[in-house]
Amino acid sequence: MSRSRSWAWSWALTLTLGLGSGGSDCPCSDPALCQPLAGDNPFEIFVFDVGGTDWKHYDWSKVTTISAFGIYDPQLLCHAHANDVRVVLKGDVPISNIIDKTNRTAWINSQVQLAKNQYMDGINLDLEEAVPFQSVEYYALTQLVNETSQIFHREIPGSQVTFDVAWSPDCIDGRCYDYVAIANSCDFLFVMSYDMQSQIWDDCIAKANAPYQQTLSGYTSYISLGIDPSKLVMGVPWYGYDYACTHLFEAGRCALPYIPFRGAPCSDAAGRQIPYKEIMKQVHKSITGRFWDDDQKAPYYIYMVNNTYHEVWYDDPRSISIKAAIVTRLKLRGIGMWNGDLLDYSADPTAAKQTTEMWNALCPF
Repeated sequence: MSRSRSWAWSWALTLTLGLGSGGSDCPCSDPALCQPLAGDNPFEIFVFDVGGTDWKHYDWSKVTTISAFGIYDPQLLCHAHANDVRVVLKGDVPISNIIDKTNRTAWINSQVQLAKNQYMDGINLDLEEAVPFQSVEYYALTQLVNETSQIFHREIPGSQVTFDVAWSPDCIDGRCYDYVAIANSCDFLFVMSYDMQSQIWDDCIAKANAPYQQTLSGYTSYISLGIDPSKLVMGVPWYGYDYACTHLFEAGRCALPYIPFRGAPCSDAAGRQIPYKEIMKQVHKSITGRFWDDDQKAPYYIYMVNNTYHEVWYDDPRSISIKAAIVTRLKLRGIGMWNGDLLDYSADPTAAKQTTEMWNALCPF
């Protein structure tokens, strides 16, 4: 048996055994809730859910699509459908595995069957691999998106197929994709407007996760390629980066260790990601409190531990509202975040206010 046929056969075996399937019986009290949703939303609020039960506290008056990156939860599906909210699969496969057309078709069919078994409404393709321009992988990835869209739309009428892209089409982190062809194939692109310091080419100092001008330039670059703005959904971060400074020259000038990435001398690998809910507990205990950088249009603060200064850059309702205004200005398809589980959904009144303000910042109009 050839390697490609063996790989395809393994997918067929998975489907036969029903591994990862939600079963054949509708898990909802109302069988109508197991019908896939159809129709376009005038404005998308795209939410990544990574598991757990925080989804019970989302602002369901805003959400239009849940991309389920956690373990399959039938209760989430039923609740979402009861609120006319789509739930889509996470589509993740090594690009090397889908270069062969037989393997590619087998993978797509397996995802369609999984979506049917779990009564889901489509798939969010999240591959994020480095791909050289016009390479074998470049064309295979383009075909994957095109064929996934065709098969899902045929097999699950009204289903949604989306693709996650970097904050800019300029080969960020080696992702030199055919963005125009991919956008034309699927329903829309989710633009990950965060982790923008994955490659730091200038001064090796801590910076905002998603500076305003950098965010704006990413969308103007996509649109300048000829991609319709209605094919772009803005992704914003509900997390920040905590950087340990090798030297703190002044507030906003925190020197970082040299940790190279893809040719750049420095990167955000020098920091650690920190959820918004942790940031809100820490900022008021910091030695500076909240500072605002008007060039990057982002907040930050400084604290010290073990005689080392730390600078934390993050997004809050003010910075997100400013970026969300780009959505209206450029007439984008919508907005979303990574991820919906990074807020404090406890009963604490202060936390509840902070959480409400973050949800409201997505729609400042």
